Amino acid sequence: MAGVAAQQPYIQCIKRTLNAALCLMNFPSQIVERHNKPEVEAKSSPELLLNPVVIARDDEQVLIESSVNSVRLSIKIRKLDALDTQITKSFMEFLERRAEHYYIMRRKPVFHDGVQYDLSLLITNEHTDAMAKDQLIDWVVAFMQAYLSASHHMFLHCLQESFSLGMLN
Repeated sequence: MAGVAAQQPYIQCIKRTLNAALCLMNFPSQIVERHNKPEVEAKSSPELLLNPVVIARDDEQVLIESSVNSVRLSIKIRKLDALDTQITKSFMEFLERRAEHYYIMRRKPVFHDGVQYDLSLLITNEHTDAMAKDQLIDWVVAFMQAYLSASHHMFLHCLQESFSLGMLN
């Protein structure tokens, strides 16, 4: 895994893009009266959607899709081998089962332009009204960094166990 200093430009780019994208407002549906659906999910009015932004570093990607009342952030984690893939899959299943405990997490990740993302977060105008925008951005970035750190530690632990059991030479 790359060091913290190598991640700084990537993280700063994500923070700045989220800061620009999270200028959300209450915007009721133009189709159904008294409904306020996240336009980034419903896609009922194309004029309310902004162009998606992909921020990539190595094999990691972050897709930020914005609309007038919501932002969907999708994260693709770098997977170097089968063990990384299995760790990511297991951790994502763990989080998806507990998605209701995370205020902004979606249960199913997004498939966009031929890329399967591992995790998706949905931020609506209600979230930005209830929480400070800077704190929300800091939480998203801290969550991403915590996952990357945890997956790295799980990967090293699995390798250590494999060596101690004589499964690897």
